[in-house]
Amino acid sequence: MAVSIRDVAQRAGVSVGTVSNVLNRPGEVSAESVGRVTRAIEDLGYVRNDAARKLRGGVSATVGFVVLDGQNPFYTDVVRGAEDEATRHGIAILYGNTDEDPQRERLYLELFREQQVRGLLIAPYGDVTAQLQRLRSSGISPVLVDRFSGDGRFSSVSVDSIAGGRLAAQHLIDGGRERLAFVGGPFDVRQVTDRLAGARAAVENAARQLDLEVIATDAMTVAEGAMAGSRILSRPRRDWPDALFAANDLIALGLLQAIVTDGRAEVPRDIAIIGFDDIPFAAAAAVPMSSVRQPSRMIGRTALRIVLEEAADPDAIPRQTVFAPEIVVRASTGGA
Repeated sequence: MAVSIRDVAQRAGVSVGTVSNVLNRPGEVSAESVGRVTRAIEDLGYVRNDAARKLRGGVSATVGFVVLDGQNPFYTDVVRGAEDEATRHGIAILYGNTDEDPQRERLYLELFREQQVRGLLIAPYGDVTAQLQRLRSSGISPVLVDRFSGDGRFSSVSVDSIAGGRLAAQHLIDGGRERLAFVGGPFDVRQVTDRLAGARAAVENAARQLDLEVIATDAMTVAEGAMAGSRILSRPRRDWPDALFAANDLIALGLLQAIVTDGRAEVPRDIAIIGFDDIPFAAAAAVPMSSVRQPSRMIGRTALRIVLEEAADPDAIPRQTVFAPEIVVRASTGGA
């Protein structure tokens, strides 16, 4: 049975209030009482329930984190960054993966509201404005992660996905590619539409006439990328794109898998591939993959700092933190 504060008080021969003061305000207690309580704690092996103490005081020791794809190593790294920062503040992360399912997303948001977490980090699937407003009304500060808050209602930490899409497409254009294809989806994920918008801008501003085809996927997974690759390769060879920009690295890896397995085309000689996120698997692929890098752990650390600051100051003005993307060139587009 767990040792209680009452057990400590009885062993020390003092009141429960005195034990509480020793634990929380030792400067207000005599040295003799501090010594007696400390010895009782050591004798009984008492461990204070700090989480419960903070909850009773109205301050939770937890922050919720909801991501749209827990299988994507990019989000794993973002959560790790948040956890690293949370540890410095004595905070625990409660994690939920929506798997791009709006119903699961609503479930987690309601669960964290009921848990009265100190704040909430969310990489949303769709439009969750109404639910985030409800959280804020309950005293829980929400911060968007990997999604720019266009209307400025909430703080956000993201990478400029439009600029990243432009970088990726421009790299393919500079490499002499003529028939580009953007592979990704679903298009109610803001990051997908932003990356496509950036690619379109690069194509439209090119000095020569270029094609940009859009090949939709139902999810941002390796399996969806492989299926998209098979559909591309089922066409006559003259209709193949000569460059593929995938909405993320998982799709890019699936595309590479389909092309290598089919065996009729060589990457990058016949078809160049570039992804987005620069997850560790990109560099380790059969053909090392070019990608647009996001500072994943920095995104997580920054978002955690902001959510704690806003929890401490509910009147803080929301701010948008946007990191610049960086292109990493590898063999899949002709790099070293």
